[in-house]
Amino acid sequence: MEGIVVEEKMEVFSIENKTTCNVPSKPKGGLVTMPFIIANESLEKVVSMGLHSNMIFYLMKGYHMSNANGTSILQLWSALSNFLPVLGAFLSDSYFGRFQVVVFGSVSSFLGVILLWLTTMIPQAKPPASEEPNSSQLALLFSSFLLMSIGAGGVRPCSIAFGADQFITNKDNPNNERILQTYFNWYYASVGLSFVIAVTVLVYIQDHFGWKWGFGIPVILMSLSILTFFLGSHLYVKVNANKSLFTGLVQVIAVTFKNRSLPYPANCKYHCSKGSDIVLPSQNLRLLNKACVIMDPENDINPDGSTSKPWNLCTVEQVQALKSLIRILPIWSTGIISYLIFTMISFGALQAKSMDRHLTSNFQIPPASYGVFGILTITIWASTYDRLVVPLLAKFTGNPRGITNQARMGIGLLLTAVAMVLGALVENIRRSKAIAEGLADKNGGIVGMSAFWLVPQHCAIGLAEAFQAVGQIEFFYSQLPKNMASLAMALCALNNAVAGLLGSFLVKTVDRITKHGGKQSWVASNPNKGHFDYFYLLVAILCAANFLYYLLCCWAYGFSDEVKRSTSDDQEDISPSRD
Repeated sequence: MEGIVVEEKMEVFSIENKTTCNVPSKPKGGLVTMPFIIANESLEKVVSMGLHSNMIFYLMKGYHMSNANGTSILQLWSALSNFLPVLGAFLSDSYFGRFQVVVFGSVSSFLGVILLWLTTMIPQAKPPASEEPNSSQLALLFSSFLLMSIGAGGVRPCSIAFGADQFITNKDNPNNERILQTYFNWYYASVGLSFVIAVTVLVYIQDHFGWKWGFGIPVILMSLSILTFFLGSHLYVKVNANKSLFTGLVQVIAVTFKNRSLPYPANCKYHCSKGSDIVLPSQNLRLLNKACVIMDPENDINPDGSTSKPWNLCTVEQVQALKSLIRILPIWSTGIISYLIFTMISFGALQAKSMDRHLTSNFQIPPASYGVFGILTITIWASTYDRLVVPLLAKFTGNPRGITNQARMGIGLLLTAVAMVLGALVENIRRSKAIAEGLADKNGGIVGMSAFWLVPQHCAIGLAEAFQAVGQIEFFYSQLPKNMASLAMALCALNNAVAGLLGSFLVKTVDRITKHGGKQSWVASNPNKGHFDYFYLLVAILCAANFLYYLLCCWAYGFSDEVKRSTSDDQEDISPSRD
């Protein structure tokens, strides 16, 4: 979704700081490469979203899993798929370059989809009726999930940045900004279209033509993804890997720990890069300043002024970068609960399956396709926010952005609680009608209630992401140094990953506690017997508590959208040492 789309955009801004470019013998890159790169990413998203949206039904029907177990597995899969892009970004920046990581990720996703398709083609790959899956069957299934997660770790963090690499051959071109904007527009449009196709067309095929076709078509799509990417290989600008920002942050921690007991020298000098605007470290988190203090000039500084031992002496920029990261971590942590509700798509699908989904007398919307309303909400809001909402808000607030990024995040966090309350109200009505109609024991019975009652909660979830996720990315970008822009993507990916782990733990814990003593679990496979409404209210309470925690974090951080830079009021009266 957009949160996931904007996260990827941030990686582009750090290209010049992290990489060096091979100069080809003939001109390469440019707009001619865009169809190949965009097709690769778009097809991967169609496959991953289309499989994840409907997977709960495959696990429950094909592997006889309960709703709690199936949802827990999907949330762990989501967590892994959101953690590995952080590793993928690190490997591409530090060792292999983006092209190789995208290729590796695409091939891994392709192999994972093939394994998943084989679970539908080989009878022995799934358990017989009414039997539990054995270890070999689960190993094949989980191997497919693992390979697809590894693939996501390669494609998602590198694709948009690899596309931007194609426009750096001529940095003096006055049309670069316009060309990049064209690229971004096409890229985001294709990603949005991919999500819509995934939760409508692909889900419809799975529901009406079976899992063999539903998983076979993704195999074809991933093969096309790899083929189109390789067809453009001779046209690409391929950027070399270089020193990673993450390595610099680790160096600060290591040097600080090494120097933790050393006193500051009498005439303290700090080591900073040539041409840097930041020559003195700030006084917050002062212990970290020991990482850039020149303790032994003869051994730590080369004749040209550079660091001779980067694991003994860091620059002021490195120290300030780590301080900036540490300061935003509390606000970052508030995003975990908000992303938690995005991992619960299986509950909405189970609700929709038990409701009247007729759009016409002859056509029913697949239960997993109702998530498209959240995607459409994000798309509509994103397209109108800058043009309509911001100018209107600016008249009242005096802020040219309308409202601050912190306010946007706060609204998004509040909307997560609203979305869960709406979900609880609708589910309470749906469950009451099911019991009144004698469907309490009929898992699969259709309640006389339109599934369009689920649309408000999906729209609220989409609006929450449009506010919180996008506001969070822009906040990180405004508060972190520009050479840490790619870290904004990594932080949001980590939010998703931790939310997946938390969601899995929450579902399993609620299931275990509520069914204790022979009672019916709140998250039972039969929603008419369970209490999804209670579970939604529990999550709503967590969201409300998270909102209060966010206000506390903002109060501690300070309400500002400006980058926190070292100032003369915040520094010691000491002399800097430049490279």
